[in-house]
Amino acid sequence: MIRRRLCIAVVAVLAFALAACGGGSSSGPVEIAVWHGYQDTEGEVFKGLIEQYNKAHPDVRVRELYSSNDLVLQKVLTAVRGGSAPDVAYMFGSWSPNIAKIPSVVDMSKVVSAPDWNWDDFYPAERQAATVGDKIVGVPALVDNLAVVYNKKLFADAGVAPPTASWTWDDFRSAAAKLTDPAKGQYGWLIPADGSEDTVWHYVPMLWEAGGDVLTPGNDRAAFNSEAGVKALTALQQMAVTDKSLYLDTTNENGPKLMNSGKVAMLVTGPWDLSQLSDIEYGVQVMPTFAGGAHQTISGPDNWVVFNNGDKRKQAAIDFVKWLTAPEQVRAFSLGTGDLPTRLSVGQDPAFRDQLNEKLSGSATFVENLANVKKVRPTVEQYPAISEALGQAIVAVMLGKEQPVDALNSAARAADTALAGK
Repeated sequence: MIRRRLCIAVVAVLAFALAACGGGSSSGPVEIAVWHGYQDTEGEVFKGLIEQYNKAHPDVRVRELYSSNDLVLQKVLTAVRGGSAPDVAYMFGSWSPNIAKIPSVVDMSKVVSAPDWNWDDFYPAERQAATVGDKIVGVPALVDNLAVVYNKKLFADAGVAPPTASWTWDDFRSAAAKLTDPAKGQYGWLIPADGSEDTVWHYVPMLWEAGGDVLTPGNDRAAFNSEAGVKALTALQQMAVTDKSLYLDTTNENGPKLMNSGKVAMLVTGPWDLSQLSDIEYGVQVMPTFAGGAHQTISGPDNWVVFNNGDKRKQAAIDFVKWLTAPEQVRAFSLGTGDLPTRLSVGQDPAFRDQLNEKLSGSATFVENLANVKKVRPTVEQYPAISEALGQAIVAVMLGKEQPVDALNSAARAADTALAGK
């Protein structure tokens, strides 16, 4: 159940010597290097798009280079220091505050304001994740979200009605308890409980749904230790400690495996897990709400970041990213890979959703669920430290070692210290 795209890096103070690079020979095509972490089906589809672009643009040659997404930030920092930065790189949205400090990163704010980019056609959370202060550090490359994925047979066997869009967390808790059978080693649902960002990722939408937030509006203090934060964490405590209906996956590796084997009835997960659920008939539904509240979910948008390696290469890189993220290519990449579309105009097309759902059942619900992505994680450099403190607090409560108020207050003190730079 590990979501590789959730990786967060703690980066030291960035200090770089900006090295200007040439723009290619005047007698040949401009060559640009694109770093990405696509493998398997994604890699093949992406290579196909590059071949298509090179064929249609003989004055440019796009070269792709695989680089593990988890490691690309450090590789980029090293390359920038050595004057050999890529022209375009796929980089996690959680890195945006660090990326904004790299001198050779192109601020795309003026570029994407041109009408032919149709910047507002990207989902709001994507645009927020790419924005740091008055800078836009990238163009959306990936979007996803969390929803409830459930085993239809286990629900039917237990006589429990499948989840609906009107479910509250009380409804979810009740169903999870009925779906739990200690004699069979069966649990109502599973949550990553390794204290990582994946643990935090599952808690934060509940915090938002309860009316809370991670940080104060000025991003200067923790806000998750509010009444709303306690309410959200108490809901997890009740299912993990009181009901024992929640399987705590302390390795963060067992979700799809346990669901396929019939040991877990529900996962709160993303579209990346659907292809692994080959042994069961599953359904997908949006996350529950707290009574009287509205649906929310969380997304981890990633970006294509452009680097300034001289005017010719910079313009060629911008043109390529513009083409790659246009609706036609977004549609083709989504249908080819099963990834969710980064463009509203694509995601809101019923014909597209039907096509995607035919390729991977349940995908359409995740596309529709993008409308429930109303917030993003704080874009502050200290977020890794905040996430670590919060993740440990959540796990401590679910293990029955601490109470929600005490755990959140302790995590808030650690977060405030990090934000104050102490």
